[in-house]
Amino acid sequence: MPASPVIAVVDYGAGNLRSVAKALERSGLEPKVTSVPAAIRRADGVVLPGVGAFADSMTRLRDKRLDGAVRDSIEAGRPYLGLCLGLQLLFEESDEHGRTAGLGILPGRVERFPDRDPAGGILRVPHIGWNTVRFCGDHPMLEQLPSEACFYFVHSYRVRLGRRSLASGWTDYGGEFAAAAAHENMFAVQFHPEKSQGAGRQLLDAYAGWVSACR
Repeated sequence: MPASPVIAVVDYGAGNLRSVAKALERSGLEPKVTSVPAAIRRADGVVLPGVGAFADSMTRLRDKRLDGAVRDSIEAGRPYLGLCLGLQLLFEESDEHGRTAGLGILPGRVERFPDRDPAGGILRVPHIGWNTVRFCGDHPMLEQLPSEACFYFVHSYRVRLGRRSLASGWTDYGGEFAAAAAHENMFAVQFHPEKSQGAGRQLLDAYAGWVSACR
């Protein structure tokens, strides 16, 4: 029986790593929480979780030289899964706490939710709680997912995509926003699968299947 795929869970001081690692293990993967660039480069897949501010996270990634390791893994074709901030960091910049450059792998920018909804009512920010994601596109991850499901969100910022075709899932809150994005060997979500019960388990199971198929 082949060994379980090894997944590098990138430790850049963002927190929430233990629950992410346990959730990946339940899906049959072998998570390795690491801040060692070489371990990220040799893993079968990479998961970039995130809780906190965009600027601080980018600073930590650069200071630990993890940004280059993540890019190298993606360029080598390893399946990448971004969770919450791990979605936002893929893009060019964020306006959180001033303009901050991201990894710049995908075109787009991260913006704060508006203060009012389309009808003019006050919009509560952050967006916290369960919301429906409508999946779309033809990424391999989507073959194992339903057309829509409910996931748990906690965030004040959303990605404005440089290309609409990058979206693999949409959610409504203060208007439509991209709750998931995908391109080639990258799949990233704004919500927290590790906190999303059965739907989250199904998504991580899909990631496990995708990683196994890419070995």
